[in-house]
Amino acid sequence: MRAHAPGSVTGLFAPATEEGGTAGGASFATEDGVVVEVAPAPETEVTVDGEPAPFEPVERVLAALEVTAAVDVRPEVPLGSGFGASGAATLAAALAANERFDLGRDRGALLDAAYEAEVAAGTGESDVIIQDRGGLLWNTGDGVRREELDVGVEYASGGGIATSEMLADEGFMSTASRVGFEQLSRFDGAPTLRSLAECSRAFLRETGIATSYVEREIDRVETAGGAAGMALFGETVFAVDVDDVLPERTTVSNEGARLLDDE
Repeated sequence: MRAHAPGSVTGLFAPATEEGGTAGGASFATEDGVVVEVAPAPETEVTVDGEPAPFEPVERVLAALEVTAAVDVRPEVPLGSGFGASGAATLAAALAANERFDLGRDRGALLDAAYEAEVAAGTGESDVIIQDRGGLLWNTGDGVRREELDVGVEYASGGGIATSEMLADEGFMSTASRVGFEQLSRFDGAPTLRSLAECSRAFLRETGIATSYVEREIDRVETAGGAAGMALFGETVFAVDVDDVLPERTTVSNEGARLLDDE
């Protein structure tokens, strides 16, 4: 049984200033994501494009669903580069396992299982929520809002950024909270992908987290008249209103994770 989950790109991030406080952010789902194939097996084994690879959140979600399976993860986006590929694989695996093993879990229960597996593995939190619903989602601190968009997105990826290190940096987190909520307030008045890219760019300027690779790619986009931001957290630039400036192209996906027909 196969399932697909879209990628998830976070352009704005506003952590809570205190434990139990309110956090915010803005993210969108991408048609490029992850395809997962699940088949019964005596023990759970995970491969990536056919090659054995540890994938803790996928293993955790199958354990939570009380099944063992052979799972092949086929990424359409770079792994570890800010596309939420781990969450996509985990959510898709939950959907496929539910169908293949006739578990009878509803969508909400499968989403909860994927979310808990991601949190326990330390690989993400909000990605699976974006990947479940699709579209553009944002939260300024008073609830999630959503828009459907028909927008092309170009992107370029230079690698990953250690998310755990960013989250452990108290100075960055304090600045990110202040700047993030400021930019979310600005974005909330004009929730488009271009405005998200522009607000993301402002977030990068004030936090100083953009690498030289990210700065160079954003400059190329802006010179061509487009707008670009960075996927948080990955060394990945996303851009709108340009053609053939960045090497990869996808679209916003308004459809969440789904089962696929048999090949």
